Amino acid sequence: MKFIVSSTQLLKNLQQIGGVLNSNTVLPILLDFLFEIQDNQLTVIGTDLETVVKVKIDIEAREEGKVCIPARILMDSLRNIPEQPLTFTIDKSYAVEITSDTGKYKIMGESPENFPRDPDSEDSDSFKMPATAMHAIIGKCLFAAGTDNLRPAMSGVFFELSKNMLTTVATDAHRLAKLTRTDVSNKKEASFIVPRKPLLLMKGLLPVSDEELVVSYNSKHLFVQHGASEIMCRLIDARYPDYRVVIPANNPYKLVVNKNNFELALRRVSVFSNKSTYLVALTITGSELGLESQDTDLSFEGNERMSCQYEGEDMKIAFNAKTLIEMLAATDTEEVVIELTSPTKPGILRPYDGGEKKDSQEELLMLLMPLVITI
Repeated sequence: MKFIVSSTQLLKNLQQIGGVLNSNTVLPILLDFLFEIQDNQLTVIGTDLETVVKVKIDIEAREEGKVCIPARILMDSLRNIPEQPLTFTIDKSYAVEITSDTGKYKIMGESPENFPRDPDSEDSDSFKMPATAMHAIIGKCLFAAGTDNLRPAMSGVFFELSKNMLTTVATDAHRLAKLTRTDVSNKKEASFIVPRKPLLLMKGLLPVSDEELVVSYNSKHLFVQHGASEIMCRLIDARYPDYRVVIPANNPYKLVVNKNNFELALRRVSVFSNKSTYLVALTITGSELGLESQDTDLSFEGNERMSCQYEGEDMKIAFNAKTLIEMLAATDTEEVVIELTSPTKPGILRPYDGGEKKDSQEELLMLLMPLVITI
């Protein structure tokens, strides 16, 4: 078996799917890429048994075949080869010879028969969405997902489909992010939980454009396809908690602040906070917002004041500054609004559009539990 491929094109595609490999695997074959050649097209596949990533590359080839090639040594070698056509020659014992303009390199491959099979896509339903919608889900929800293995449902993002609408939710019980998109072509109600890892892989693999994605799912797996790329993953088999019960129906007090100014103030003041809680107290009085933090163990203290718009009774409430900064980073408006009820009840943070109703295809809501005020 023999084929010719561009060195930089091959490396670029291998880097996109290389994140799926797990160096701690007990199965050596999972440290390989599977190369499949058919109709002058090379399909490269990587997997960790839970997630499968495929990319297709146009090549020059006269025959079809398959081979498993160790991923690490292949990628390390390609990083040091300038742009040029490379010739891969594979013999019957799966020895791989790579020929460049100036050198020749040999890698011992493995039989493709030992490589795991793709997950079964039978009995699957599908819907369509723009790639920008998937990027929005990853950027505005995934940060709120938990990392506790004892709560597997909370370690992923919950997808809830209704007619031409997709709601995604992530929470770790201390914070919650909910994003609703209406640019989805779907006619069937369904719900499932997608793990963190395949979503992060999609971020690097999918274009940031309005190009259409085809998303399919069944009771066990999710399949996302775009152009020459495809990601398949096992869904989290767990029941997602009812997120609706924790979202307050009415938070009467509204605080509007400039997002960038607020984020910078939080970063400055949180330097002096206790590093186990990152507690920053917000004191809201009229049109002034005060930020305060301290670490009593080290006698550190930080205070700042900034202007704001506020409707409600004066209040002092404390939040984890690190989490609040992550929420601000997920918004894309100049101002944000924080809806409050009392110092002991969760706050709701939303992008603020000046109070005007705009024709938007998404709605973002983020909830953050307050901390006990200790300063």
